[in-house]
Amino acid sequence: MNEYLVVLAFAALPALGNFAGGALAEFVPVSRLMLNLALYSAAGVVVAVVAVELMPRALEADPAWAIVLAFVLGGVFYVAVDWAIQRLNDRYGGEGGAGPWVIFFGVSVDLFSDGIMVGTGSTVAVGLGLLLALGQVPSDIPEGFATVANFRRRGVPRSRRLLLSAAFAAPIFLGATLGYWLMRDASELNKLLLLTFTAGVLSTLVVEELVPEAVEEVPESPLSSLAFIGGFALFALLSTYLEVE
Repeated sequence: MNEYLVVLAFAALPALGNFAGGALAEFVPVSRLMLNLALYSAAGVVVAVVAVELMPRALEADPAWAIVLAFVLGGVFYVAVDWAIQRLNDRYGGEGGAGPWVIFFGVSVDLFSDGIMVGTGSTVAVGLGLLLALGQVPSDIPEGFATVANFRRRGVPRSRRLLLSAAFAAPIFLGATLGYWLMRDASELNKLLLLTFTAGVLSTLVVEELVPEAVEEVPESPLSSLAFIGGFALFALLSTYLEVE
């Protein structure tokens, strides 16, 4: 149990990073360009999570068709949830449309994957779990900022925004719990299938929601590409220098 509490303490680091980004969006004037850059930065980080951290591990698994299928199912799952949210929004109406809620879901999945990595990594070595948690913090700050800023621009009340920002702690603690208690005794293939499913969800999130939302705010800006590249590079550097064999 003491080790599990340590895992939860590790998982709290990315959760605090995400909340800090959301809190920053509450006090900093949110321009359309700033929101555009935050979304592109978050997209770059998410792509790096998939390309640098998740898929290289998954591609080591056999059979390859199972890995590919898990990736496809992750994308299909995201599309299905996106469709359901859009239909509910069309039927019952929503504050500012379904876009912010889909981003909220996608960031929750990203945080859940963070928790899975922290929890699973901690079963390998305590130091690995800590380094994985620290590596997620810079990626979660722009995600939290972009999500709360999007809700703010769409007119969602501040009390609800703060509640939603705090709610981001739930998926990462859930992921860390599952990663520690369930995945520690699972086969390597099952661990990689779960990570690949998550990679499919996150990849579809970038294409379907983060980038379109950013383009809607500012259609053309040379800074957008730099923000995307910067987000990717930041996570890649952290993943490289904090890696534990």
